[in-house]
Amino acid sequence: MTISIDLWQANQDLAIASLQGAFVQGIADGTLPKAKFAYYVGQDAFFLEAFARAYSLAAAKAPDWSGFEAFQGLVNGVLEELQLHQSYAAKWGVDLKQVEPGTATRRYTDFLTATAWSQEIGLTAIAMSPCMRLYAFLGQELARGGIPDHPYSDWIRTYSSADFEPLVQTLEELVDRYATLTPAAESTYRYAMLCERDFFEAAWNV
Repeated sequence: MTISIDLWQANQDLAIASLQGAFVQGIADGTLPKAKFAYYVGQDAFFLEAFARAYSLAAAKAPDWSGFEAFQGLVNGVLEELQLHQSYAAKWGVDLKQVEPGTATRRYTDFLTATAWSQEIGLTAIAMSPCMRLYAFLGQELARGGIPDHPYSDWIRTYSSADFEPLVQTLEELVDRYATLTPAAESTYRYAMLCERDFFEAAWNV
């Protein structure tokens, strides 16, 4: 068993909590209030900017060129995801330049940024991995019976797509290459999963 698989399986309770939460279930059946999704779009765009910067910091610390290229490729994936959010923002009337991060968002981005600046590359990859694997898990679960036709279909289509899964696998391969399974690794992964759950809950509770 690889480190990335071990960490993911150890946190299935939080993955299921996110899947079964009111926000994700509202995306699943299309009943999520538009104001809640609009808030989420703005918060997630802010988060993704921090995510891209963390990838860039990890790339700079990569001890080999293949690792540098892999992290840079993941940066490009985030930039493409941000373009999707810009189209969402236009559709839902969100001015991304005016977004103020909520408490849950700031807690998550501060954690990622601090980890990327202060920790070694393996721990940074671990801190970032839950976001990618969880979104793939959610997208694939929601698309299991076919992608429905409602306002949030594009969200499900994006994260269940054959284009997204390779990005997730690339990051998990970097975890397995650079990280070791230590108590710090386990607590870092767990904290990131808690941040993910709280991020969705904050969007629901807004």
